This record gives sequence, C-alpha cells and structure tokens, in this order.
Amino acid sequence: MTVVGIDDTDSRERGMCTTYAAATIAEQLRRDAGASIDRILLVRLNPAVEFKTRGNAALAIHTDCDPARAFELARAELESLAETQDERTNPGLVVADVRPDADDLPAELGRFAMRAIREHLSIEEAGAVIDGYGYRSWHAGNGRGRIGALAAIGAWRALSAWTYEFISYRERERWGTTRTVDPESVFAAAERGYPAVWDTVDRGENETVCVPHTPGPILHGIRGDDPDRVCRVADRIESEPVRTSQLFVTNQGTDVHLRDLTGDEAGGRAQEPESKASHTPVELQDGRSYQLDVRVAEPPETRRGGHVFVDVATDSDGTRATAGDGDTVPAPRSRPTLTCAAFEPTKRFRDRVRNLRPGDDLTVCGELAGGTLKLEKFAVRDLVTTELVTPTCPVCERTMESAGRNQGYRCRDCKTSAAGKERVPIERSLERGWYEVPPCARRHIAKPLVRGGFDGPVHPER
Repeated sequence: MTVVGIDDTDSRERGMCTTYAAATIAEQLRRDAGASIDRILLVRLNPAVEFKTRGNAALAIHTDCDPARAFELARAELESLAETQDERTNPGLVVADVRPDADDLPAELGRFAMRAIREHLSIEEAGAVIDGYGYRSWHAGNGRGRIGALAAIGAWRALSAWTYEFISYRERERWGTTRTVDPESVFAAAERGYPAVWDTVDRGENETVCVPHTPGPILHGIRGDDPDRVCRVADRIESEPVRTSQLFVTNQGTDVHLRDLTGDEAGGRAQEPESKASHTPVELQDGRSYQLDVRVAEPPETRRGGHVFVDVATDSDGTRATAGDGDTVPAPRSRPTLTCAAFEPTKRFRDRVRNLRPGDDLTVCGELAGGTLKLEKFAVRDLVTTELVTPTCPVCERTMESAGRNQGYRCRDCKTSAAGKERVPIERSLERGWYEVPPCARRHIAKPLVRGGFDGPVHPER
C-alpha cells in the first residue's frame, strides 16, 4: 500500500483547493496507473496556524499504486495545479510506502499528526521525520506544505472519530465566476438530510453554508455522519453543471483540535486524552484551542463592531469553580482571569454570551489568540438564579433605606426594619447545557451539537 500526502496548494486570492488537487491525483492514479483508491482523507489541522487558508486542510490518498509511480504522478499534478505565484503558497508532497491500517504506519507519525492538529510544527521537524523514514517528498517554496502532507499520512493512526464530506467541483472555465446554485433546492435538501447531514445551511441567517464564496473550484460541499446521505443531499441540489465530485473521509466536526483541560471527559470526543491525573496548572498558549471550566467574573460587554467580551475566572488547574448557592458573586480575584469573545460573525450566538451573569459556571471552548479565547461553544453548568436586593417595606411597599453601617435597613415613614438585603429570584433566558455558534460561523473542525455525545443538554443551531 501507498499513502500520498499533500498540502498547501491554494491561495487566498488566486483560489484553487487542495481537495481538488487530491481528487485530481486520485483520478490520475486510477486512469494512468490502473490503481485502486481505498479512501481519501481530508484532515483539518490546527485552525489557529498563521500560515493557512480558511480551512487548513491536508489530504492523504490511500492507494495500492506503486510508491515511485504515485510520487511521479502526484508531483506532476501539483506542479501544474498549485498556485505558486502566490508567495504564501508553499505546496508539499510526501509519499510513504506503508499500510495505513497496520503497524507499518509508525506511531511517531500518529503523534506528529496530533501535534499538527493542536500545536505548531516547524519545517525542520517535518523534514527530519521524512528523511528518517526515507519517504519520497517534493516541495516548492519554503516547503511548509510538507508539514501538513506528513500529518495527513499519520492521521489514520492518530484519530478514531471520522465524518464525511462530499464535494462537487465546477467546470474549469467557471472558476472565479459567480456560482449558480438554487438556494431553495439547497434548503430543501438540507431539511431532508438533517440531522445526519449538518451545516449545509444556516436557517437563522438564510445562508447556504455549503456553497463557498472563494474563487476556487468547489461548487458545494456536503458534510455529515453518513456517506450515502451526504451524496444524496448533493444530488438533490439544483445548480450549474458538476465537472466531478469526490467523497472524503474527514475529521471535520469532531472537536479534535481542543485540548481538554476540564476535570472530566466533556464533549464526547474520540481522541487521545490529555493527561489530567494530577490537575497541575496549565499555562494557556496563543495559537492553541482549549476546553476548560470557568466562572463568569464580570458582566459581558458589547464593544465597537458588535463584538461581545466577557471576563471569566478559572482555578489554577483549569477545573470548575462551583457556584455554590447561586448568588451573583464575582469570582475571587485570586483566580486567573481570561477574556472570552464572541465576535460579530458569530451573529446570534452573541446574545447567548450577553445573557451571562457574574457567578455563572461554564465550560468554554475556543482558540486562544492574543490572550483572548475566541468562543466556539460553551456549556452552562450552573446559573445564578437569585440576587440580593434592598428590602421593601411590607406596609407601604417602598424601598427601605440604609439604617447605617451594619445596622440593616428601615422605612422612615412606617418605622419598619430589616436586618439585611433580601434574596429574590431572577429570570434567566439561558438554560443548562451546550450553546454553539451558528453554522455560518462554525469552523470546519468544530463539532456541531446536533452530532450528540455531549455531557449535558444541547441547544443546537440550524
């Protein structure tokens, strides 16, 4: 068996798509080498990496083609397709003579893949591993694409949670032009496929999420848990002619990018667990994504541009600080504080954040950038349901006044008194459970709540 890994062929401005390059190479392997293709992996790597286009995808083709022949054909296709006129595009190719379903695939490659999904790796690290195993490789530019290509090769060993995406591609002469896709057919197809097929549309924003706006070759991409259903949804969409299509096995929608720093296995993810036995303090680092337990420390604040920020506090080990009696009590300043943000593109999700109150206990998920956690989802664990207010006079029903320091409250007219503030219930629009950004704002790798497996009630966005 042979695994062909590729990465970094596209450009933000000029288009192209690495999935298209992989589909084209697979077509070449079948036609020119008579090879069979077991599967094509679409592996989403760390979404916080600076040197990436929108989805940070790397691809791996599992084939029975001779490694030398596979390398020859793949290299020729990449040299033709990669947008190397963009200096930020640095394509890479790695071909390994291994059986991905067996121990032939070294454990080191699995670890490398997991690190590529959660951390930052150097070109030198990738080169050392490639040379150490004697894999064939090629690159253009600085060779950064070999990082993702090698990670894609190791992904089959690293990961156990997989979903599917069926991508339809445009005719070449239409690239860069406005796509012709009938929105009504997309919404109708999405309704029939849901919930096994997800993030096809955003009903709240009336947006066809599956149709990109970039100048590349993709017409639409349908994601879901079942390979047959994603294909059927794609078939029901009325659009311009489809040149070709390809089913990918992918880690999209799995949350595998999150480092779980909570005290329990939350989120239902199938991944290599973090070491949490000692609950030792963890220093959060920019450019990584986390899941951790916090308490709201300050009221949320809406700033210029419609972005919503909220300061939260954690214990030093990242585990949950229990709210206790449910009072509105800000978290102690001795706990580390962190700013969480729901930016304008997350649309209605911002209202969920605005409705938080100091003292609410949460589990938050997102990428840390510039010391701020960019929220992807959060779970309400405990809500503040009462607050202390100045008592009212039982006779005239007016608000009492302070009787002096540590002397309680009194009504000057009625001569009634109260020892202190009284506790009253407050209405909350939030409930316990998980909340998420809408489909229009969801990262490819983030897990939609509709997929299930979460450790509490869910409130999915559609």
